[in-house]
Amino acid sequence: MLPSKPTLAIVDDHPIIIEGLTKLLMKKEKFDLIGSFTNGEDFIPFLQTNPVKIVLLDIVLPGIDGMDLCKEIKNISPATIVLAFSNHQERSGIMKMLENGASGYVLKDASIDELLLCIDEALNGRITFSKAINDILTQAQLKENRLTRLTKRETEILKLIAHGATTPHIAELLFLSKFTVENHRKNILQKLKAKNVAELISIANQQGLL
Repeated sequence: MLPSKPTLAIVDDHPIIIEGLTKLLMKKEKFDLIGSFTNGEDFIPFLQTNPVKIVLLDIVLPGIDGMDLCKEIKNISPATIVLAFSNHQERSGIMKMLENGASGYVLKDASIDELLLCIDEALNGRITFSKAINDILTQAQLKENRLTRLTKRETEILKLIAHGATTPHIAELLFLSKFTVENHRKNILQKLKAKNVAELISIANQQGLL
């Protein structure tokens, strides 16, 4: 007796995507495609009565969106693997899907082989991403690592400097000594690698510190 194939469902509001995916996945004969749905409201009752091993889930759906639906799927069936399948590339959306229980994120322009690899990795318990998503997350991490870390007090003083406040004025406003404020100014200039106040404000703006 042949081992049973993993059951798979697709939730996407574009019928043409569902049709194309169905044809491609059925050719590979690796899954038992047991349902396709254009919204979460139809999929939830199906999931409650049918064991689904893995779901390919779009983020943008009518009614309940994919992010909320992901959380609902994991509440109903914790063993069901959710793999986001979307055109959306914002890091915040990717991270939200993972927070809500998704096992990975694949862009819709991924090749069928890349999608199958991600499905296999998810089925083997790994968090998986298509190459484009991996690149987005890597770049975001590199950018985050480059951003300067300022203390709460340094951020406060930086904002006052940007508004043209002098050292004596800052000292008065924050109930600090002029010496303490000067030390903070020097530290901020060093951390942001700025030679003067004009350059400091420019770099701070670029890094979203103001």
